[in-house]
Amino acid sequence: MTAPHSPPGPGGRTDVTAHRPRLLGLAYRMLGDMDDAEDVVQEAYLRWHRDPRDDIRSAEAWLVTVVSRLAIDRLRRAATERTTYVGPWLPEPIAAEAPGAEVPGVEPPPDRNVELASDLSVALLVLLERLAPEERAAFLLREVFGTDYGEIARILNRRPAAARQMVHRARERVHADRPRVAAAAETHEAVLERFLAALGADDAPALLALLSPEVVLASDGGGRVTAARNRIAGADRVVRFLLGVARKYGAETTHRIGRVNGAPALLTYEGERLSSVTTLDIDDGRIRAVYSVRNPDKLRHATAGVVIE
Repeated sequence: MTAPHSPPGPGGRTDVTAHRPRLLGLAYRMLGDMDDAEDVVQEAYLRWHRDPRDDIRSAEAWLVTVVSRLAIDRLRRAATERTTYVGPWLPEPIAAEAPGAEVPGVEPPPDRNVELASDLSVALLVLLERLAPEERAAFLLREVFGTDYGEIARILNRRPAAARQMVHRARERVHADRPRVAAAAETHEAVLERFLAALGADDAPALLALLSPEVVLASDGGGRVTAARNRIAGADRVVRFLLGVARKYGAETTHRIGRVNGAPALLTYEGERLSSVTTLDIDDGRIRAVYSVRNPDKLRHATAGVVIE
């Protein structure tokens, strides 16, 4: 669903779709689902055009507030819906671009793609699933979008001190489980290439050497396709599972390395059809988590670029 274009808002307010990449980036990080994120942004735009006031000082702040609150409400509903989801639920992978990348001859800031890889990673979105909806909003608004505590308090209808404490708690919970140093893109891609080579060669020792002893694998089929129904923990068990899948389906699939959620990812095809997207969480050169999305409903945005901040 696309946001409205061009028509002025009430009171002669002009088009506000320039804020769409920021709003979509916030909504997607909140929800982990691009269709839901687009619906939330669309609803925010509709509310903007229906609002009769002409004294709104910052359209962007108004829209960020509405998107945040809509996303919190939707996330609360999603938490209930996901209790019946078949197998592990993983965020929808997206081929994200920084603003400017879609304009010929205009490049995004040189460090923006690095930032995207850090604050848009599947691994981070998985961690954010552990936070309550308001905590997730507070963390993202502060840590990703640099919103001041007073504004976060206003958005969440909290006192500034309470908003600051909420961000602090969320930051501690998230950072405790994030890699000490984010892997550089070259390192990430090199590990991914070795991972793919080990699978292709049916080389258990080489694969085992790439994995952290406490590695966890999650495979999201959503009940639509074959996938592990539970998370698999431990290097030996993960190796057995990965090699078992490779032996069973290897002749039917081809692989290539693409870029998903700002980082290198393994795209697996059955003929011309994209059948899975696998991303790795890497710490100190070793894989500590493998996330494989196989649910076909979640693969629609994995190759078509989405422009977000």
